[in-house]
Amino acid sequence: MDILIVEDDGETARFLAKALQESGHRTVVSEDGAEGLYLALTEPFDVLVVDRMLPRLDGLALLETFRKAGKTAPVLILSALADVDDRVAGLRAGGDDYLGKPFALTELLARVDALGRRPAPVAAHALLKVGDLSINPMARTARRADRVLRLQPREYQILEYLAHHAGQVVTRMMLLSAVWGYDFDPQTNVIDVHVSRLRQKVDRDFPTALIATVRGAGYMLGVPE
Repeated sequence: MDILIVEDDGETARFLAKALQESGHRTVVSEDGAEGLYLALTEPFDVLVVDRMLPRLDGLALLETFRKAGKTAPVLILSALADVDDRVAGLRAGGDDYLGKPFALTELLARVDALGRRPAPVAAHALLKVGDLSINPMARTARRADRVLRLQPREYQILEYLAHHAGQVVTRMMLLSAVWGYDFDPQTNVIDVHVSRLRQKVDRDFPTALIATVRGAGYMLGVPE
């Protein structure tokens, strides 16, 4: 993959570039937020690794401008600012993942690889299918086999989001951002409650369960192997 690293600490930037290159990736490094944004907008990178505290243009401003320009490349935010409010701000600005400093190199490499495996965004009108489950985003309806699923609005939003990320682990933080927008305490168990109700409607009375809980991580929608 082609990876852009925007990190103003030269030693950290060189360390990341070397590690990613040894893992088979091509890297470009920028130690300046404004330059990093220019590179992100003008070159086709597969993944961006962006620090938050940057000269000339901070990481969140870089990310917001990048998203407003219609760019969809996944972004891993890397920062020493890593409490809940900081992570929420980063993800709301358009980040796909957030890793606090100091970090374990193996975890960073795994997260970059996971972001690189994400499929390209699906057109909003495209029918989503996972096994015998089909979702119509235009009509905001879902059915499994020949049964129409009677879903509440939040349940439908969760299911559609899971379908867009079928086969991937979706964290509770990702669901908070996509469905609720962090308008309440992120420590609440509202997600677990809604997913439990959704699972009853999607999987009950069917021989194969499509919604799986990934212990300690989140949820995954897919057909079991």
